[in-house]
Amino acid sequence: MTETPDPLHLAEYTPMASAALTDAERWPGLSVVGAARLAAASTHPAAPVWRHRVGHRLTGAEQEAARSQLPLAGWLERHLAVARSLPAYRRHRGPLETLTDFPLVTRQNLVDDIGGFVPLDADYGRMLHGTSSGSTGAALVMPDDPDELARGFHWLRDLIAGLTGGWEPDPARFAVAQVVWQRQAFTYVSVAPGFGESLVARVNLHPGEWAAEDQRAFLRDADPQVISGHPTSLEHLLDLREVVRPIAIISSAMALSATLRADLERTFDCPVLDVYGLHETRPVAVSTDGGPFLVADRRVHVEVLGSDGLSLPEGEIGEIVVTAGENAFLPLVRYRTGDTGRLVRVDGRPAIDALEGREATVFTTPAGALIPSVDLTQHLQDAGARGWSVEQAADGSVVATIAGGDADAVAARLGAMLARDVTVRRVDTIAGLGDGKPRRYRSSVTT
Repeated sequence: MTETPDPLHLAEYTPMASAALTDAERWPGLSVVGAARLAAASTHPAAPVWRHRVGHRLTGAEQEAARSQLPLAGWLERHLAVARSLPAYRRHRGPLETLTDFPLVTRQNLVDDIGGFVPLDADYGRMLHGTSSGSTGAALVMPDDPDELARGFHWLRDLIAGLTGGWEPDPARFAVAQVVWQRQAFTYVSVAPGFGESLVARVNLHPGEWAAEDQRAFLRDADPQVISGHPTSLEHLLDLREVVRPIAIISSAMALSATLRADLERTFDCPVLDVYGLHETRPVAVSTDGGPFLVADRRVHVEVLGSDGLSLPEGEIGEIVVTAGENAFLPLVRYRTGDTGRLVRVDGRPAIDALEGREATVFTTPAGALIPSVDLTQHLQDAGARGWSVEQAADGSVVATIAGGDADAVAARLGAMLARDVTVRRVDTIAGLGDGKPRRYRSSVTT
């Protein structure tokens, strides 16, 4: 019997369709024991369909070097010197002497000419590429740096070790399982760089891609030390509480609500790290306790700008703009994230507070009072919602969709805040809010 073709199948997810390297190129110097461990995971009877095969591509010496972060002294000045030579700035009029001389860069600039932001003397033979769809829908092929990816792993390792008392390789356990929840997604099993040849995997928990009983069997055997994902996928870990026992959980890509953070911490009795960053910038900041996001002690510089493009003083909310110097193939200067927040100090360190994804949405009352979305966030979280979207139509009416939480409380609190009736629809899971990265707030009211 011939299976009916899936009309929504994307060719890029055909298993191994884009695999190009040999295993020796993917994992230089991989030992016989490490190769056997990788093969066993690849052929596990309950494994998902592996759609890709990726490796760190680093020699033993390069892996060892990646265990240490790059020195920070004078990095910004050297970074700007590299940026001045980029083709993207050849037509720039005016000086490029200081950071604020540089024009703001948008994602659309990268979509239009990503090559203009890659150094001419880059070692293209070492370049990897990744894809990023972005919340704006503008797809982008990103030049990735294998050294930076490995350093990023060890940056997280050091953070987790500091919170847990240590994170060392265990040959009986995967180092990391990255979980996603998508109709189609890249999945793979690989080897962590410079971490005792421990395995890492990216798996898709969507039931249409991987049967629940197979998920449980595979993850029980993999026994990952750390689990990473975004709130939509991490929410489903709560159904696997008898299967996995992570020493830490990492959330990224979407806003992590206080309710879901508390649920994960309580269920798995481990720290939850909320990492803020973009594919373009790499990790920017991290919150380990639900408070402000501490700017990473890496080659990253954060500004907060007002609507006029000028820097705002600490404590004022504006757009987050990032200068990122970790990826040798994409030395970004003053990249507009589209996210909003304010710079504060935590124990003398710069941190981002009141972080909201994409534009800072403002809602209105019938009297014309403006209510910032951050005010709604506090009450939605207090009412137990794990995720949400709130939309105000041009006529002022408001509809909120919440994943979990108390719908009556949300209706009452948002109604009181906005001085109007609020229609609340409750779904069981964050996935019920829609595919991809849902926009949490939208307003069509002209202010």
